[in-house]
Amino acid sequence: MNEGLNTRVIHHGESFAGDTGTVMPPIFPSSTFAHGNAGGFDYTRSGNPNFRILDSVLSSVEGCAHATVFASGVSAITAVVSQLKQGDLVLCEENLYGCTVRLFEQVFAKFGLRTEWVDFTQPDALDVIRNQIPAMVWLESPTNPLLKVIDLQAVCSITEPLGIPVVVDNTFATALVQRPLDLGATLSLTSTTKYINGHSDALGGAVCTNDPDWQQKMVFSQKALGLQPSPFDCWLITRGIKTLPLRLKQQVANAAALADQLAEHPDVNWVRYPHRKDHPQHAVAVKQMKGGGAIVTASFNASQEQTYALCKRLRWFTMAESLGGIESLICHPATMTHAAVSADVKARLGIDAGLVRFSVGCEDLTDLQADLQQALELLV
Repeated sequence: MNEGLNTRVIHHGESFAGDTGTVMPPIFPSSTFAHGNAGGFDYTRSGNPNFRILDSVLSSVEGCAHATVFASGVSAITAVVSQLKQGDLVLCEENLYGCTVRLFEQVFAKFGLRTEWVDFTQPDALDVIRNQIPAMVWLESPTNPLLKVIDLQAVCSITEPLGIPVVVDNTFATALVQRPLDLGATLSLTSTTKYINGHSDALGGAVCTNDPDWQQKMVFSQKALGLQPSPFDCWLITRGIKTLPLRLKQQVANAAALADQLAEHPDVNWVRYPHRKDHPQHAVAVKQMKGGGAIVTASFNASQEQTYALCKRLRWFTMAESLGGIESLICHPATMTHAAVSADVKARLGIDAGLVRFSVGCEDLTDLQADLQQALELLV
């Protein structure tokens, strides 16, 4: 019997609670375990019941063989990149999360890892893969914050015969909207801090795969580099994921409506939302995404001062880092999430003073629309 998604996120199986009959799994805060226990646990850095419970739920949601949890999304990125070696070349989508860029350019570059930044929405990106034969291809789709949508199947059709692993940061979509592994990716990476947990109260990351060798590498990284999450955070994320389908349904519906509202305003240069027909990669988005997601990016015809004022005037959108929670947030990428990206690169990508990113929450749509409308009056 193939249970439905809502059933699988709620009924996660083993709780490691013995004969207690507990419905919810307990928290296992122990740093160490008695030798020879039935679960095979020894030290929490190398495994904990709360890790294993969350691993199981995530692999079920992703529809894959393996999932490994980490302390944060950046920890998950570190776990993957640490498996590369000096001199290796990584072809990266040019618009990545600012902390990913910082890790590649300011941390791993010191150890001889090379990166090349490519616009993977352009047809010649596939030729770059063939010509460069990189050690890895690193993608986000949709990207942060410009919501570019990359044809994952097209990229993977080139990399697979060449034996090149493809990593897709699927944080913005989650497996409910997009399945990178089904499209040929080797690794699907997620910051579980965001939609998976959904309540802005825990940090976490995960890497999902069907490749047993990569699974062993992830387990090794978790233990050897000390990238493990806390049992409490895993417990919170396990609790949060139980409502993921319900939350995301509301968030996606709200986001689609707000994108339409923004697009009608005269001081909005453009709106990016993957399932709007004016999105540059709309056809790809419809093909590989089940919905448009719950992030909306807009470019205002405004200075940084005006854009900040608009952000601060909003009542139901808190100006803050992060995304994916039940509460709506607004972010100014140029000075927040992508502050570490050089000014030249931001200018080339279009991450300017008037760009904002909305993380749309679960509030009543009419309240969000009214709030947005009163804030937009500043630009008239």
